[in-house]
Amino acid sequence: MSTLQWSDSLALDLPFMDDTHHEFVDLLATVVNASDDDLLTAWRILIEHTDDHFGREDQWMQSTHFSSSNCHSTQHDVILQVMREGGKRGQAGDLGVVRQMAHELGIWFPQHAQSMDAALALHLRGAGFDPVTGIVHAPQALPHEVIHGCGGASCSSPQSAAQQTA
Repeated sequence: MSTLQWSDSLALDLPFMDDTHHEFVDLLATVVNASDDDLLTAWRILIEHTDDHFGREDQWMQSTHFSSSNCHSTQHDVILQVMREGGKRGQAGDLGVVRQMAHELGIWFPQHAQSMDAALALHLRGAGFDPVTGIVHAPQALPHEVIHGCGGASCSSPQSAAQQTA
């Protein structure tokens, strides 16, 4: 089974996101290459990382006027729910489902990073967001209304998308 590898096509030119995404890709590769004896431990570590990773992105969205109910956050919730269910099935002895989920995550992640995360990265850069302090250095760049789509042109209203890039 092929393994997702980090490449420049996954980079979003936002180091704090890129570092987290690189770690996700590396942990996913560990799962894909794990022996049966190590698979569930590697999966648990990936879930813990992903929970933290998505939690931080969700907090950044809330701090910068992306709605907490947007499709980006919803996708995070669904992916984590599926991963946790996979862990339960793996604990019950179905390692094949964990391996299949890892394979599917390798297909899903580049699309997610290059669409939803890219829109978020653009938004955060434009706002001058500092993830360490939570300070928005360019508050005038924040949208006047909460962004309710994923932040990309495909699922935001034209006004929201225009405000985001303004």
